[in-house]
This record gives sequence, C-alpha cells and structure tokens, in this order.
Amino acid sequence: MYRQVIALCTMLWCIGASAHEMTPTYPKWVPSHMDGVWKTTMEMFNKRKDVEWYEIGVFDEKWNPVNFVTSYRLFNMPYLSHVKFDVYIATPDVAVATYICSKSKLREIREQKTMVATRICSRFK
Repeated sequence: MYRQVIALCTMLWCIGASAHEMTPTYPKWVPSHMDGVWKTTMEMFNKRKDVEWYEIGVFDEKWNPVNFVTSYRLFNMPYLSHVKFDVYIATPDVAVATYICSKSKLREIREQKTMVATRICSRFK
C-alpha cells in the first residue's frame, strides 16, 4: 500500500497541469471617472493551447453573481496571449463583491475533446 501511494504521488507530481493566469491576486476597487461607479483593472494570460474563450464573473461571498460591467464578459484569447481589462461596479455592490473569476469556455472539436475547464478567482481586499 505504501508503494502505491508513493507511486501515485510521484506520478501526479510529474504530470504538469496548465491553466490560465489572472492578476492581481488581490485586486482593489478604485473610484472611476463616473460618480457612483468603481473600477478595477485585471490582466489575464492564456497558457492553454486547447482553450481560446474565457468568461468573466463577479461573485459575493456565497458565490451569488454580482452585477458588473466590462468591455466583454466573454472574450477570445489565443494561446500565449494576454488581455488587460477594466471591470466596473456600482457603489452599493463594492461591499458585496468578494471574488472576480475567469472561467475557460470549452467547445467541442471533433478531433479533440477538452475535458477540464478551469476557473481562476481573485479575492477583493
């Protein structure tokens, strides 16, 4: 049993997993140029060859969606490219918003089926 556990751990350690990245890890809301609206700037980097579409979402501490505005909620990001975007939110929702997440959107391709969707989240300070 001990050898099986060691073999499994070694195998999992050697298998590299790739996902997309989103920074900053702990974003902050700052006042925007409009009264009653706050913004944060995020940046994403795509390290997955098999995924080109990503969706943005803002959530409260119980993972309920929070209303927000950005240029595109769903956007195309080719392999090894990065995107910088602003997210806007109303003043009453600033205290409620806890997480901002990006989720890979999978699509079926006949030659290859991607089985793993990734979600990367940052927590507001």
